[in-house]
Amino acid sequence: MYKAPELKVCAWLNTEAPVTLAELRGRVVVIEAFQMLCPGCVAHGLPQAKRVAETFRDEDVVVLGLHTVFEHVEVQGGRDALAAFMHEYRIPFPVAIDAPGEQGRLPETMSAYGMRGTPTLLLIDRAGLLRQQYFGAIDDMRLGAEIMSLLQHSTASTADRAAPDDGALDSPAACTEESCAAP
Repeated sequence: MYKAPELKVCAWLNTEAPVTLAELRGRVVVIEAFQMLCPGCVAHGLPQAKRVAETFRDEDVVVLGLHTVFEHVEVQGGRDALAAFMHEYRIPFPVAIDAPGEQGRLPETMSAYGMRGTPTLLLIDRAGLLRQQYFGAIDDMRLGAEIMSLLQHSTASTADRAAPDDGALDSPAACTEESCAAP
């Protein structure tokens, strides 16, 4: 467990102002990292994030999307394409566009969290500590229980540790029906 790194983004959709993790302290934050062309994101990750947003009160749990593109950047990297996707899939929560990494590197927030691919779900507690990180699909009941646990227990530890190092793009990504692995 370590302090969740602030999101490094180039734009936000579905919100009038940029969102920071610092301003969300006191609430549990659920971040769904996805790509529009990731089968697991469309079939599992985003529908689950929508269910979480519908189930919990905004003053207790905040759901954010993070569009973190590491493959087919030319197709899914544009703001207009993402806005159309969000409209078609009726994504109601704020979505950040991950800042692109330097050439050959993963997007910045994806790197800061050491994500392995998409979908990735991050659970951040009320104190801003990263409590869980899941790559691929996670069971709704398990996720709900973990969110409830974070809501019921205040965090006693504020210990920080270094975030994982960046990962270079040195091999092609592999997608299945469940997830898209970053190279």
